[in-house]
Amino acid sequence: MSLRNKRILITAGPTWIAIDKVRVISNTATGATGKLLANQFSNKGAKVTLLINAENKCCLNKKIRILPFQFFGQLNEYIQDELSRRTYDICVHSAAVSDYKPVKISTGKISSDRKLLRLGLKPTLKIINRIKKIDSSLFLVGFKYEPDKNKDTLIREARKLMDNSKADIVVANTSGKNGYRAYIIRKNRVFYGPLRNKPEMIKNLLKAINSSFSLKKTLQQAN
Repeated sequence: MSLRNKRILITAGPTWIAIDKVRVISNTATGATGKLLANQFSNKGAKVTLLINAENKCCLNKKIRILPFQFFGQLNEYIQDELSRRTYDICVHSAAVSDYKPVKISTGKISSDRKLLRLGLKPTLKIINRIKKIDSSLFLVGFKYEPDKNKDTLIREARKLMDNSKADIVVANTSGKNGYRAYIIRKNRVFYGPLRNKPEMIKNLLKAINSSFSLKKTLQQAN
């Protein structure tokens, strides 16, 4: 099945969590994976909407619809709104979403004169776990990044994510002294991997999405 004219929602890049009026908690994600995927899908004729950090919009196909965000809350609202108002075929959730937020956000700017600053943190909601609750027919792709982990640990964490989110595919990836490695998990088995660089991962992920999405649609039509 061709991906031409399929509606695809992609999230990419880091999210910010406010500490006070000027400071945030963030992460080192670049959004490169999501941008590569968005360009590849668009080149294949798909109708792509990309949610990405506002500072990271360059080098994208002009046909891609871009919704810029910075904060966790903005990303969450965009996903809720897009999936409620529009019909998407595929959602690729590659954004590096913040896992924790302050118990209390300062209403002003915290003084830099403090000798010690302690922040109480609590978990944020798991955005990926809400996606199929909004639209159960979506084909969902998730990502699990764990630095310096072995294959068994990566696969185990990917399966947890798949079980909790009902994702159709999960990309488990790591980096460290042994370099970049990725495994594409489908139906709780390794579909591709180890993949040693992002271009190789992207190439095989597109193949996995195309074949798995086609099979899912065929089964849905048969039922």
